[in-house]
Amino acid sequence: MKNLCFYFEIHQPMRLKRYRFFDIEQDHYYYDDFQNEERIRLLAEQSFLPANRTLLEIIQNSNGKFRCAFSFSGVVLEQLEQYAPEVIDSFDELSKTGCVEFLAETYAHSLSSVYDLHEFEQQVALQTEKITSLFGKKPTVFRNSELIYSDEIGEKIYNMGYKTILIDEVSHVLGWKSPNFVYSHPTLPKLKLLVRNFKLSDDIAFHFSDHSWSDFPLTADKFISWIKNMPEDQPVVNIWLGYEALGLFQRPESGIFEFLKAIPFFALQNNIGFLTPSEIAKKIEAVDMLSSPEPISWSGIEKDISLWNGNDLQQEALNKLYAVGERVRLCSDRPLRHDWLMLQSSDHFRYMSHKDAFGTYYESPYDAFMNYMNILADFLLRVDEQYPTTIDNEELNALLNTIYELEKEVESLENELKKLRSRKKTES
Repeated sequence: MKNLCFYFEIHQPMRLKRYRFFDIEQDHYYYDDFQNEERIRLLAEQSFLPANRTLLEIIQNSNGKFRCAFSFSGVVLEQLEQYAPEVIDSFDELSKTGCVEFLAETYAHSLSSVYDLHEFEQQVALQTEKITSLFGKKPTVFRNSELIYSDEIGEKIYNMGYKTILIDEVSHVLGWKSPNFVYSHPTLPKLKLLVRNFKLSDDIAFHFSDHSWSDFPLTADKFISWIKNMPEDQPVVNIWLGYEALGLFQRPESGIFEFLKAIPFFALQNNIGFLTPSEIAKKIEAVDMLSSPEPISWSGIEKDISLWNGNDLQQEALNKLYAVGERVRLCSDRPLRHDWLMLQSSDHFRYMSHKDAFGTYYESPYDAFMNYMNILADFLLRVDEQYPTTIDNEELNALLNTIYELEKEVESLENELKKLRSRKKTES
């Protein structure tokens, strides 16, 4: 039996305000609140709320047979809580159907998996905690920012307790293999890799309302017929896209919501089911391994990470930002730590791209770079006030080790205290 896996990504960065050189050391607030609220309200009203109503209707009309998954960055969840709390309630309503799965990712939708593995681990834990607190479900499947993946990143994720990872269909990784199977890590056979079918995903996300597209119009029965006609031994087709494609990129008048409503009818009629990523991992075995020595992603022609670090401007910004990771993690200054997360969103670096600065609100990549670097200069001065650069790495590492040993000692004492209290209760 063939299965469809629908997954939707939801992320919006905290957009930065115009920040001049003369603002450094004078202004420690970096965000354009008006633009952030306007963008979130637009997405809520035109995409998220109508799409959620559509999915709820689909789930109810299919008697729970339609299933899908979502991943949220912590950054967008914070903005939704602030500017559109009704969207959070709407997702909670979807969650209660039992037909929706939430995935783990980095809190800041960051590049930390490439630049700072310790930060990466902390962000995943923070995002998982956020999802669990909001929706009462702890994620068990991992999806990295921009679907960034490599063998090394896979190993790190596996060591963090995740046994299933989402990756994109990349020709130099798959070769002749089909994306419609489950694969495994080259040295960790228990780590399953689910692969996005990029053509069918992009047909919905980018081509649906394109009158010049050779397959226009895309109807539900046509879409399902393509899947039905695939080889019988291909068990799963992963359709993954950004959620804003529903209602914003593909406008309601294009028929996108009616298309979605019709998908389960034609799918079930043709004996095609629906699974979430965790259900795929449980029910379908890996047929082979995939190896990716270098990081891949789901963006750009090359599908590498050059859209975020491919030029000198991006590399300068990334290197300066992540150079202070250890110092920031030592800080107890909550506003500073929050800014650290917000400044890591991958979008800030894509705006500096000469290839494809998707979503930019700057006049040029250089304009994006200068604005970001002015903010970063102020941020770094604040970090320096906490832990001056006069403290060299050796001293810093010694300080970290001391803190670590103290934490272990505190944990040990707390455990001993629990045992003594338990023994006292038993004796009394």
